[in-house]
Amino acid sequence: MATMSQLDDDTLNTIAHQMLADYDAVDPGKIFANGLRLEIPDAWRVQTAVTHLREQRGESVVGYKIGCVCDSNQKAMGLSHPVWGRLWSNEQHADDAVLGKAAFANVALEAEFAVTLNSAISPGHTSTEEITSAIEAVYPVIELHNKVMRGEAPNGHELIANNAIHAGVVRGQPVPDPAALLTTDLALVFDGDIVDSWASLQWPGDILSAIKWLVETLAESSQRLKAGDLILTGAFGPPIPLGDKTRVDVTSSAFGNVGATFV
Repeated sequence: MATMSQLDDDTLNTIAHQMLADYDAVDPGKIFANGLRLEIPDAWRVQTAVTHLREQRGESVVGYKIGCVCDSNQKAMGLSHPVWGRLWSNEQHADDAVLGKAAFANVALEAEFAVTLNSAISPGHTSTEEITSAIEAVYPVIELHNKVMRGEAPNGHELIANNAIHAGVVRGQPVPDPAALLTTDLALVFDGDIVDSWASLQWPGDILSAIKWLVETLAESSQRLKAGDLILTGAFGPPIPLGDKTRVDVTSSAFGNVGATFV
């Protein structure tokens, strides 16, 4: 089994091109089935190298997702921290989108909230009050994933390199300027049946709890959250495969609903 630390540029470039080709072919991460294991810093380098390839062909990053916010999910992946991935301009979908299952590899969904920013958030300015003041609106979202892991566990390196298995967002209507403190429920529904739910989530405390980590982690690679960014704030459960179901809804008493149909 190959373990690679401090990948040289040629190897990094080869891996990135293969990763993108497999993603485009809806067969992501095949390189990890061959025994590739990356050190965590190199996994981030791979994600960034794939990002540059996508940008070179005209795609653009519109924000970030936060994943593995729960300790149990981190431990299962062999990590001691959350992960983040990029959101892409061509993978944004409106409420009631109709999507093809064939466009995904084992499509799996999460119920989540997203925020858009009206101003930048900088390290050292990440109190709850400062983060909340930078938020333009809150949205209910369905996060789409290619739920495929090829290598041997733990798969944290594979998760990071593969853009946190992110495959798109279905976004509901914006809720601007929510109350300073509120409680909401949240549910993920397949074909009318609740498959995951949370009865009492706090805004802003629970929902925005991982943004400080994101700001500080992005700063380590000279990146920052800026006005206009879309941020998926982190799911409270794992992505659940859709299987033979066709309709997905996310419901929230405080932030509204969003749905999609898969054919």
